[in-house]
Amino acid sequence: MTDSENIVVLTDIRLSRAGKTVLDGLNLTVPRNKVTAIIGPSGVGKTSLLELIGGRLKPDQGYLLLDGQSVPDLSRGDLFKLRRKLGMLFQGGALLSDLNVYENIAFPLREHARLPEPVLRQLILMKLDMVGLRGARQLMPAELSGGMTRRVALARAIIMDPAMVMYDEPFTGLDPISKAIIVKLIRELNHTLGMTSIVVTHDVAEAMQIADYVYMMGNGKVLASGTPAEMAGSQRDDVKQFMQGLPDGPVHFHYTADDYLADLFDGDSRQ
Repeated sequence: MTDSENIVVLTDIRLSRAGKTVLDGLNLTVPRNKVTAIIGPSGVGKTSLLELIGGRLKPDQGYLLLDGQSVPDLSRGDLFKLRRKLGMLFQGGALLSDLNVYENIAFPLREHARLPEPVLRQLILMKLDMVGLRGARQLMPAELSGGMTRRVALARAIIMDPAMVMYDEPFTGLDPISKAIIVKLIRELNHTLGMTSIVVTHDVAEAMQIADYVYMMGNGKVLASGTPAEMAGSQRDDVKQFMQGLPDGPVHFHYTADDYLADLFDGDSRQ
């Protein structure tokens, strides 16, 4: 697949934060108009990867292209323009607590578009209808369930008709019905609006349902990649352990310790 067919291209990306290596030679591409899932245990750099793509972080080394532009080399003004092509659904939704549902979704439009109020209203009601919450537009965030909060945040993420939406752990803390609704919405909106979607998650079942292609991260790199069927059939021990939720494998159940019997009968009074 050529770079023109990929909206995101990352090559040999290295990133350290607070003296700790987060990404160590990561290579990854995201095809246009598809849903790409990035899975892996917590703490392997998935969210940092989204921050790199969005220009919030700069890599220590490597190349990062978004829609043909080198993100780390953009001026602040050009980066601002590029970000207008992106939608973001944050963990927990990140709604503004003092604004109702309607005004939360209106916020990006009021900041960037300067549209007449009747046009703005039509756009907001259309996006709310897409996520099934047009009737909830006067509710405050404190009145919403977890699933409703994510759906409002999704409507806000797509209100500017972005070329790409990035989802950071969109299923965390949701009940099974709410998870199923978010899965359905991600797939349907990606197809209906002709977007590209990047879904960062550690929820394997949901990732397999929505993704066209899957990357599994670990140790700062891509450990494995493929279609959902290819990932499900992987014979790699680390992939099998994560995909199947096995307690034993390359990631050990026991933290490294001395021999149990020797430790138990050691006369040393220390803990």
